[in-house]
Amino acid sequence: MVIEFFRGSSDSELEAIEQKIRAMIVDGRHTFDAATDALLAGADPIVVGADIRETDRRINETEREVRRELVVHVSVYGAKADLPMVLASMSVAKDAERVGDYAKNIWDLAHAVGQLEAGENREQLLADRRWVSAFVAETARTFSARDEEGARKLILEGDGKLDEFDAHVLEQINADTLPSQAVPQALYYRYCKRITAHLMNILTSLIVPIDQLDFYDEKKSDRW
Repeated sequence: MVIEFFRGSSDSELEAIEQKIRAMIVDGRHTFDAATDALLAGADPIVVGADIRETDRRINETEREVRRELVVHVSVYGAKADLPMVLASMSVAKDAERVGDYAKNIWDLAHAVGQLEAGENREQLLADRRWVSAFVAETARTFSARDEEGARKLILEGDGKLDEFDAHVLEQINADTLPSQAVPQALYYRYCKRITAHLMNILTSLIVPIDQLDFYDEKKSDRW
């Protein structure tokens, strides 16, 4: 488990790293909520853009802080440092950073097309928006609490949603609607899928060996 890499060092070091990664996840949720406000709820993309860019800068700086602290750990503990665990922790931080990046892609989409005219699909889009936002929040809570059982449940739930998001993308590819409606919806679901997959990568850090970490953003047939 990634969270064990500070075994033998102080609890404060471990908690500092965990809380920074949790903060990145929480900021990713904020970016997702703001971006989908612009795409689905009529918020002005220009107005929310400044907040999204500032949040993105904070996520990136936190990731750099995590990397620096991991380097310090290796420097202090030398041969006793568990390098595979350190590398895995960097991977988890990168997944948290990618959540924010894909949420920012949704804002880019909103900036390009304005509020999405989804017709009869609108309620489904809003329901999936609520699900992704809640999934981000639950991932942050589960990671911070080191809740292995909760992580297993979330991964199982997330796996089902990956299939649903793929189905929505294919639905839009084959739809008879105008490209100006179908393309943004397909992209939105693609970004939702990627966000979910990166969150699942983070959750695996609680339950799998290091060599199996970071495969949930692959197709199911290519994970292991």
